[in-house]
Amino acid sequence: MAGKKAGSGKKKAKKNVPNGRCYVSADFGNIIITITDPAGNAIAWSAAGGMGFKGSRKGTPYAAQVTMEDCVKKAKDHGIKAVDVFLKGPGAGREPAVRALGALGVKVNSFRDITPVPHNGCRPPKRRRI
Repeated sequence: MAGKKAGSGKKKAKKNVPNGRCYVSADFGNIIITITDPAGNAIAWSAAGGMGFKGSRKGTPYAAQVTMEDCVKKAKDHGIKAVDVFLKGPGAGREPAVRALGALGVKVNSFRDITPVPHNGCRPPKRRRI
């Protein structure tokens, strides 16, 4: 590894993608936001943990707002103007993330909730014997 500098790879080319998709995964513990092109290739992503929030503060509405602002700032470099929003999870940051998206000047074409819902769930554990 002698002579090789860290991060000396090829610079990523800026794409020009006016329309895209925004996936918001809002769990109780963290918020992960990914903006992709219509084919599903990631353009920008951000997470509350990466924004400096630690512990239970990662699941707050404010953390979701800050994370969305960071992600949209990265995506605007690639020309994002409008997105379809896909929400997943039961977390508190779902709505503030989408509000931040609109406040940053990105047009929201549609919303879709893609939270997985169990139809009958997994088999429950055996009854406890004492």
